Amino acid sequence: MLAGKRGPIVAGAGAAVLVLLLVFFLVLPKMSQVTEAQDAPAAAESEQTSLESQLQALQQAEVEAPEARATIEDVDRKIPLVADLPGLILLLNNAAAKASVSLLTITPATPVADPATGLSSINVSVTAEGSYFAITEFMFNIETLPRVAKVLTLSLAPGASDSFSTVPTLSATGTMVLYTQDTSAGPGSAPGPDEAPAGATGATGSTG
Repeated sequence: MLAGKRGPIVAGAGAAVLVLLLVFFLVLPKMSQVTEAQDAPAAAESEQTSLESQLQALQQAEVEAPEARATIEDVDRKIPLVADLPGLILLLNNAAAKASVSLLTITPATPVADPATGLSSINVSVTAEGSYFAITEFMFNIETLPRVAKVLTLSLAPGASDSFSTVPTLSATGTMVLYTQDTSAGPGSAPGPDEAPAGATGATGSTG
Protein backbone atom coordinates (compact mmCIF):
# COMPACT_ATOMS: atom_id res chain seq x y z
CA MET A 1 0.00 0.00 0.00
CA LEU A 2 2.75 2.47 0.89
CA ALA A 3 4.70 1.67 -2.22
CA GLY A 4 1.63 2.28 -4.31
CA LYS A 5 1.07 5.66 -2.70
CA ARG A 6 4.69 6.78 -3.07
CA GLY A 7 4.54 6.51 -6.85
CA PRO A 8 2.11 9.42 -7.41
CA ILE A 9 3.88 11.52 -4.76
CA VAL A 10 7.26 11.11 -6.42
CA ALA A 11 5.72 11.78 -9.80
CA GLY A 12 4.06 14.92 -8.49
CA ALA A 13 7.29 16.14 -6.89
CA GLY A 14 9.17 15.53 -10.14
CA ALA A 15 6.54 17.45 -12.06
CA ALA A 16 6.84 20.37 -9.62
CA VAL A 17 10.61 20.41 -9.96
CA LEU A 18 10.26 20.37 -13.74
CA VAL A 19 7.86 23.29 -13.60
CA LEU A 20 10.27 25.24 -11.41
CA LEU A 21 13.13 24.53 -13.80
CA LEU A 22 11.05 25.65 -16.76
CA VAL A 23 10.07 28.85 -14.95
CA PHE A 24 13.67 29.55 -13.97
CA PHE A 25 15.31 28.83 -17.31
CA LEU A 26 12.58 29.83 -19.76
CA VAL A 27 9.91 32.07 -18.26
CA LEU A 28 12.06 34.38 -16.14
CA PRO A 29 14.55 35.20 -18.95
CA LYS A 30 11.65 35.93 -21.28
CA MET A 31 10.06 38.21 -18.68
CA SER A 32 13.40 39.99 -18.29
CA GLN A 33 13.60 40.44 -22.05
CA VAL A 34 10.08 41.86 -22.06
CA THR A 35 11.02 44.36 -19.31
CA GLU A 36 14.16 45.41 -21.17
CA ALA A 37 12.15 45.80 -24.37
CA GLN A 38 9.65 47.99 -22.53
CA ASP A 39 12.48 50.16 -21.10
CA ALA A 40 14.31 50.50 -24.41
CA PRO A 41 12.02 53.18 -25.95
CA ALA A 42 12.37 55.37 -22.85
CA ALA A 43 16.17 55.01 -22.88
CA ALA A 44 16.26 55.74 -26.62
CA GLU A 45 14.06 58.80 -26.13
CA SER A 46 16.31 60.06 -23.33
CA GLU A 47 19.41 59.54 -25.48
CA GLN A 48 17.76 61.32 -28.39
CA THR A 49 16.89 64.29 -26.16
CA SER A 50 20.48 64.44 -24.94
CA LEU A 51 21.85 64.32 -28.51
CA GLU A 52 19.42 67.03 -29.62
CA SER A 53 20.59 69.26 -26.74
CA GLN A 54 24.23 68.69 -27.72
CA LEU A 55 23.41 69.48 -31.34
CA GLN A 56 21.68 72.72 -30.35
CA ALA A 57 24.69 73.69 -28.22
CA LEU A 58 27.06 73.01 -31.12
CA GLN A 59 24.87 74.99 -33.52
CA GLN A 60 24.75 77.91 -31.07
CA ALA A 61 28.53 77.76 -30.64
CA GLU A 62 28.92 77.84 -34.43
CA VAL A 63 26.72 80.93 -34.64
CA GLU A 64 28.67 82.67 -31.85
CA ALA A 65 32.10 81.56 -33.10
CA PRO A 66 32.88 84.72 -35.18
CA GLU A 67 32.05 86.99 -32.23
CA ALA A 68 34.10 84.81 -29.88
CA ARG A 69 37.09 84.88 -32.25
CA ALA A 70 36.81 88.67 -32.53
CA THR A 71 36.77 88.98 -28.73
CA ILE A 72 39.85 86.74 -28.41
CA GLU A 73 41.71 88.75 -31.06
CA ASP A 74 40.80 92.01 -29.29
CA VAL A 75 42.10 90.68 -25.97
CA ASP A 76 45.30 89.45 -27.64
CA ARG A 77 45.87 92.96 -29.05
CA LYS A 78 45.27 94.68 -25.72
CA ILE A 79 47.18 92.08 -23.67
CA PRO A 80 49.74 90.47 -26.01
CA LEU A 81 50.83 86.86 -25.71
CA VAL A 82 54.44 88.02 -25.19
CA ALA A 83 56.07 91.08 -23.60
CA ASP A 84 56.99 92.58 -27.02
CA LEU A 85 59.19 95.40 -25.71
CA PRO A 86 60.01 96.76 -29.20
CA GLY A 87 56.29 97.16 -29.88
CA LEU A 88 55.75 98.69 -26.43
CA ILE A 89 58.51 101.27 -26.96
CA LEU A 90 57.13 102.13 -30.41
CA LEU A 91 53.67 102.73 -28.94
CA LEU A 92 55.07 105.07 -26.26
CA ASN A 93 57.17 106.97 -28.81
CA ASN A 94 54.11 107.43 -31.02
CA ALA A 95 52.03 108.61 -28.04
CA ALA A 96 54.71 111.20 -27.22
CA ALA A 97 54.99 112.35 -30.83
CA LYS A 98 51.23 112.90 -31.11
CA ALA A 99 51.33 115.04 -27.96
CA SER A 100 54.44 117.00 -29.09
CA VAL A 101 56.38 115.72 -26.08
CA SER A 102 60.10 114.99 -26.08
CA LEU A 103 60.39 111.45 -24.70
CA LEU A 104 63.86 111.13 -23.18
CA THR A 105 64.01 107.66 -21.59
CA ILE A 106 61.92 104.49 -21.36
CA THR A 107 62.91 102.00 -18.65
CA PRO A 108 60.87 98.77 -18.51
CA ALA A 109 61.15 96.56 -15.45
CA THR A 110 61.19 92.77 -15.51
CA PRO A 111 57.62 91.44 -15.89
CA VAL A 112 56.05 90.08 -12.73
CA ALA A 113 53.66 87.13 -12.99
CA ASP A 114 50.35 87.14 -11.12
CA PRO A 115 49.00 83.57 -10.72
CA ALA A 116 45.59 84.92 -9.73
CA THR A 117 45.03 86.63 -13.10
CA GLY A 118 47.29 84.51 -15.28
CA LEU A 119 49.00 87.69 -16.53
CA SER A 120 52.37 89.36 -16.11
CA SER A 121 52.57 93.08 -15.36
CA ILE A 122 55.34 95.27 -16.80
CA ASN A 123 56.09 98.49 -14.94
CA VAL A 124 57.66 101.13 -17.19
CA SER A 125 59.32 104.40 -16.11
CA VAL A 126 59.57 107.31 -18.54
CA THR A 127 61.06 110.79 -18.50
CA ALA A 128 59.84 113.43 -20.89
CA GLU A 129 59.73 117.19 -21.49
CA GLY A 130 56.97 119.37 -22.81
CA SER A 131 54.32 121.90 -21.90
CA TYR A 132 51.76 121.11 -19.23
CA PHE A 133 49.04 120.53 -21.82
CA ALA A 134 51.36 118.40 -23.99
CA ILE A 135 52.28 116.19 -21.05
CA THR A 136 48.61 115.90 -20.09
CA GLU A 137 47.81 114.78 -23.62
CA PHE A 138 50.72 112.32 -23.47
CA MET A 139 49.28 110.72 -20.33
CA PHE A 140 45.89 110.48 -22.03
CA ASN A 141 47.47 108.89 -25.11
CA ILE A 142 49.14 106.28 -22.91
CA GLU A 143 45.87 105.25 -21.28
CA THR A 144 44.15 104.96 -24.68
CA LEU A 145 46.86 102.89 -26.39
CA PRO A 146 45.82 99.84 -28.43
CA ARG A 147 47.59 97.91 -25.68
CA VAL A 148 46.17 98.14 -22.14
CA ALA A 149 48.19 100.65 -20.10
CA LYS A 150 47.61 102.58 -16.89
CA VAL A 151 49.54 105.56 -15.56
CA LEU A 152 50.52 104.92 -11.94
CA THR A 153 52.50 108.03 -10.94
CA LEU A 154 53.49 111.36 -12.46
CA SER A 155 55.72 114.08 -11.10
CA LEU A 156 56.43 117.45 -12.75
CA ALA A 157 59.29 119.87 -12.34
CA PRO A 158 60.38 123.02 -14.19
CA GLY A 159 62.13 122.10 -17.40
CA ALA A 160 65.10 123.68 -19.14
CA SER A 161 64.41 127.28 -20.10
CA ASP A 162 64.07 128.08 -23.79
CA SER A 163 64.39 131.72 -24.76
CA PHE A 164 62.71 131.00 -28.09
CA SER A 165 59.54 129.60 -26.52
CA THR A 166 56.85 131.54 -24.71
CA VAL A 167 55.36 128.34 -23.23
CA PRO A 168 57.00 127.07 -20.00
CA THR A 169 58.57 123.64 -20.38
CA LEU A 170 58.10 120.99 -17.74
CA SER A 171 60.12 117.89 -16.97
CA ALA A 172 57.91 114.87 -16.31
CA THR A 173 58.78 111.58 -14.65
CA GLY A 174 56.10 108.93 -14.71
CA THR A 175 55.48 105.25 -14.18
CA MET A 176 52.91 103.08 -15.90
CA VAL A 177 51.94 99.43 -16.08
CA LEU A 178 51.27 97.26 -19.12
CA TYR A 179 50.48 93.55 -19.33
CA THR A 180 51.31 90.34 -21.17
CA GLN A 181 49.67 86.92 -21.12
CA ASP A 182 53.12 85.29 -20.86
CA THR A 183 53.58 84.48 -17.16
CA SER A 184 57.15 83.25 -17.76
CA ALA A 185 58.08 86.48 -19.52
CA GLY A 186 61.23 88.46 -19.13
CA PRO A 187 61.64 91.61 -21.24
CA GLY A 188 61.27 90.62 -24.86
CA SER A 189 60.24 87.08 -23.95
CA ALA A 190 58.64 84.86 -26.54
CA PRO A 191 58.54 83.27 -23.87
CA GLY A 192 62.09 83.99 -22.99
CA PRO A 193 64.71 85.04 -20.47
CA ASP A 194 64.02 86.27 -16.99
CA GLU A 195 66.72 88.91 -17.24
CA ALA A 196 66.52 92.12 -19.27
CA PRO A 197 68.40 91.97 -22.58
CA ALA A 198 71.21 94.45 -23.24
CA GLY A 199 69.89 97.82 -24.33
CA ALA A 200 66.40 97.29 -22.96
CA THR A 201 66.69 100.41 -20.79
CA GLY A 202 68.01 103.84 -21.39
CA ALA A 203 67.42 106.83 -23.61
CA THR A 204 65.36 106.29 -26.73
CA GLY A 205 66.06 109.69 -28.17
CA SER A 206 63.64 112.57 -28.41
CA THR A 207 60.56 113.00 -30.49
CA GLY A 208 59.47 116.31 -31.78
